[in-house]
Amino acid sequence: MKKGYVELTHHWGYASAISSALLFGMGATLNKIVLAQMHPTVVAGLIYLFAGISLSLVRFSPLRNRIMSLLRTPTKTEAKINTKDFVILALVVLSGSTIAPFLFLNGLNETTAINASLLQNTESLFTVLIAFLFLKEKAGKKDWIGILFLFVGVLFLTTNGEFFRLTLTQSLFGNMLIVTACLFWGIDNILSRFLSKKEDIILITVLKCLMGGTILLILSWALRLEFQISLSVFPYLISVGAFSIGFSILFFLLGLREIGAMKTGVIFSTSSLFGAAFAFLMLRENFSSIQLMAGFVMLSGVYILYKR
Repeated sequence: MKKGYVELTHHWGYASAISSALLFGMGATLNKIVLAQMHPTVVAGLIYLFAGISLSLVRFSPLRNRIMSLLRTPTKTEAKINTKDFVILALVVLSGSTIAPFLFLNGLNETTAINASLLQNTESLFTVLIAFLFLKEKAGKKDWIGILFLFVGVLFLTTNGEFFRLTLTQSLFGNMLIVTACLFWGIDNILSRFLSKKEDIILITVLKCLMGGTILLILSWALRLEFQISLSVFPYLISVGAFSIGFSILFFLLGLREIGAMKTGVIFSTSSLFGAAFAFLMLRENFSSIQLMAGFVMLSGVYILYKR
């Protein structure tokens, strides 16, 4: 394999993983605005549905071929989507677009915000462990140093160094729901590794979002939740759906294709850093010097992995 070919794949993978984390982190701030007026399960269903619709417009637009060429990477892809792929897609939708959001949102109602912020990052830990154990992805000594930097940064970013405020025994049921949700998201990440090899990666993302959103909205209807949407939050729902869910998942799949589930999953944890930055800029939430240093540590971890 030529050196230039390897380097281009390398750049694509890391750029995609960082872009996915950036877009997803932006969504956390916008979702806070929406959740003040709507039920979380309804919001989850709508943003996934809007993500699928937005990407459908891209997928079936006259510019489809040009867009597909921009997303085409040096890595060899598979043009045909067979029966096995649809089975994997069904499992991805079930685990990552249905069960995980449902468990997380219900767990969030039973625990504290700081617990939820910290425990949500176990998704990256589960992704790394599953990739290491079942996909046999290898990591060198420098890779593990980069991973360690990222986890240390996440720990301090989400707690602001105030570890005494983390209570795992209080609201234990809610904490367990969140950890279980992150396990299902980790499984989703690993299964998506196989789907990321498909050439029509936009179609895969469209199907994942549309099916997940539809199931969540049907569940919301079955639970008799309020569906009223205020016009003031509609632009936020569209933005989160199109960018923080739709294009975030698309870039995540590109990252999986180029650099593997282990590195993509860990780099995705920087979404908490971007989320904190957006919250500081848009909602004027506190962003301490400890969190700023934690962000620097996380970005250092990404740089170590990238250079490796």
